[in-house]
Amino acid sequence: MERLAGKVILLSGWRGTVAAILAGMLAALSQPPFDFFAACFISFPVLVWLLDGTSGFRDERLLRRMARPFFIGWCFGFGYFVAGLWWTGKALLVEADLFAWALPLAVLGLPALLAIFYGFATALARLFWSDGLSRIAALAFAFGLAEWLRSFLLTGFPWNAIGQALMPIPLLMQSVGIVGFTGMNALAVLIFASPALLAARRGRRTGLLLATALIALHVGYGALRLFNSDASPETLMNVRIVQASIDQAEKWDSRVRDRIFATYLDLSARAPAAEAAPPDLIVWPETSVPFILSERPDALVALDELLQPNQTLLAGAVRIEAAAADQPERYYNSVVAINDSGETYDAVDKVHLVPFGEYLPFSNVLSKLGMSRIVQSVSDFSAGQTRHAIVSTTGVRALPFICYEIIFPGVASDQQEIADVILNVTNDAWFGDTPGPYQHFRQAQIRAVESGLPMVRAANNGISGVVDAYGRVVDAFAINAVGVLDVAVPRQRVETNLPPQLVGMGVLGALGVWTLGTRLNRRRFN
Repeated sequence: MERLAGKVILLSGWRGTVAAILAGMLAALSQPPFDFFAACFISFPVLVWLLDGTSGFRDERLLRRMARPFFIGWCFGFGYFVAGLWWTGKALLVEADLFAWALPLAVLGLPALLAIFYGFATALARLFWSDGLSRIAALAFAFGLAEWLRSFLLTGFPWNAIGQALMPIPLLMQSVGIVGFTGMNALAVLIFASPALLAARRGRRTGLLLATALIALHVGYGALRLFNSDASPETLMNVRIVQASIDQAEKWDSRVRDRIFATYLDLSARAPAAEAAPPDLIVWPETSVPFILSERPDALVALDELLQPNQTLLAGAVRIEAAAADQPERYYNSVVAINDSGETYDAVDKVHLVPFGEYLPFSNVLSKLGMSRIVQSVSDFSAGQTRHAIVSTTGVRALPFICYEIIFPGVASDQQEIADVILNVTNDAWFGDTPGPYQHFRQAQIRAVESGLPMVRAANNGISGVVDAYGRVVDAFAINAVGVLDVAVPRQRVETNLPPQLVGMGVLGALGVWTLGTRLNRRRFN
């Protein structure tokens, strides 16, 4: 192992660059749908050894000394995000005549921006570098900090965070209910980078024992939590999820809007299977209503005829808000609640909008340069101000998250007391049968575990389904399936003594103290 490490350490120039990119691309195999998390036990040791080879001279200026480790981390991140997010470019091909020119920006530009966070992590870690276990702790702390920053800087985009690689199945998701996503990100790097110690002379035994103990605790806690879960929980409600798989190219075509709406009505009106109870709640995916519902009283009449007594429909729809005298009308990407009288009695607007998808940032400038939103819809959307639970006719409180709002760590865990179930409506048809929908669904599973609540998810073309509070799939539709899914949602509420996000920041802080303490101790004896 020492010989291999030595060869990697000595890589420089284009060879070191290629090795870093390939290591990042290999790490991307840890994410859905591949879930080959063992790849990270190769990628991160290679990254550690590449950083071992970036030592600079003490008399060099700080920025110059950090340039090489930053570049190595950036290359690692670039490979990781290109291999894990290439499917984002597929959205540009829905209207290829308008947006194909931007394909390189999605496939290469977005990864290049996200890779800056990993470059920051490796540059920061290199400031506290050593030749033993503490450098692994420094890398874990720096990556945990970088992933935390990635969750909110520049509007936030924490897609495929490293910690997710440690959670491919429900058994391995339970720890996030204790240490939160921030803690999982830091501990994942500590575990994945530990094989680099096989080539070290200091800290080898301690580091490998620590990594083994963390893995054992991770697996053991998951097994214990699932073993103690209620095998036959009560039913919270019976839900019908409608997955119509509407072609994205037709979604906003005015010529087929009535046909699309009729498809949702026909699917929703199907009789339940012999063993299924009639639904209390019907859920349609994001922007499933293909017109402004308030402008179509005939549609509300049709919904009145569809819904049986005590049934509620939660549907993704564009909501319009009347303008003041000197202001334009506002459009919202919303979940609307419709009761059995065909009345829209509540709505929750999307709070976290997708830049360049749902609105054009700096529109006054960029529109003059010929840029526009890549998502065809009635208008730029406005962001909602608050989120609240929608109470169904039967009294169930559903807390809605629209599309990628569900990917943000801790987004639902601090609102557990106001909800009985998490609702996620989305439209992943932009990305077809690529890794994107699978990655999105995995993050929804993890949010259910974080919040300790079951989740109902409706996606236009999949993956739709119900996930229990432990991340286990109760039932789900495959990609591109068409039909309705009738599921009994379990009544569950898994509580923790401390907020997971707070504990996660504590884990990150402990690694930071360890790293800083080791650095100060080295200076003391040098």
